[in-house]
Amino acid sequence: MPLKSLLQVFKSRDKGASSSSRLRVAVIGAGRMGQFHLKHLSKHRSVVLSGIVDASVERRESLARKYKTTALADPSALIGQIDAAIIATPTSTHRAVGEPLLTAGISCLIEKPLASTLEDAEALIRAATASGAILQVGHIERFNPAVIEAARHINNPQFIEVNRLGPYDPRVADVGVVLDLMIHDLDIVLFLVGRPVTRVEAFGAKVLSNHEDIAKVRLHFDGGCIADLSASRISIKKYRKIRIFQKNAYLTLDYAASELQIYKKKSDVVKSLSDIHILKPRLPKRDPLAMEQDHFFECVREGKTPLVSGKHGRDAIELAHEVLANLIIHA
Repeated sequence: MPLKSLLQVFKSRDKGASSSSRLRVAVIGAGRMGQFHLKHLSKHRSVVLSGIVDASVERRESLARKYKTTALADPSALIGQIDAAIIATPTSTHRAVGEPLLTAGISCLIEKPLASTLEDAEALIRAATASGAILQVGHIERFNPAVIEAARHINNPQFIEVNRLGPYDPRVADVGVVLDLMIHDLDIVLFLVGRPVTRVEAFGAKVLSNHEDIAKVRLHFDGGCIADLSASRISIKKYRKIRIFQKNAYLTLDYAASELQIYKKKSDVVKSLSDIHILKPRLPKRDPLAMEQDHFFECVREGKTPLVSGKHGRDAIELAHEVLANLIIHA
């Protein structure tokens, strides 16, 4: 992906539009993530919220009143009525919900992971390709200002270390920590390294659920880069950091605080800390979800390929399933 395209995300702004040119957008799935999307959508002057779909009658009716739109039970009722949809239903339903809409030419932003299986992910991609609809995947960390800035400084990384910890959420007990949390970082390291994975080592343990709740993974990339990833959902506090090591430089990034520090050698030989230049870039205080939505709407209007396309979502799923296939669970 060209850096120019990546940095363009920073310049995206909601400039408003006449009522006749506003995109008609619906949100399908009004749980926790869907309500985050609704909150941001309500601030867009260039789109109109044209419907809320949810299995819960009480929830969809309540939110429809709050946002002054229509409550619906069936996503198929949206066909012919909207230009785009944000799908935030459970992962196992993504194909059933998204494929008919994409086939009808309705562009979709589908929350991560794109689907439960490679087969379902590829079906969604085929539907979008056939109709010309835009398919974007909600790997929100790609729109983190710290990640966007870090990409400017990445040059052939040699070693990457990632740690993502958080509290257990029973709402996602149907999948393990790899598809729940680590999927974010699998997408990020694929993006930063830009080379294929040649070998996977993975270890995990079940603590609170019937799936792995903690996992440690080592990825070997073509070209020699190694990425060590740790994910846990049995932590009381959230902790999300990534460190990147490359020749003559080291980058440390805090996802949650959206902060980046870069350490670079000033000379060939480091004799003291004065021989290291420390950069702390000032980053725009923009919400990644708002940036993600801005970019999606821009792609829909202009027919552009999203920064996080269906293929990127598919590749993250493929790697996640390879991790699971190699996962050694400690009893």
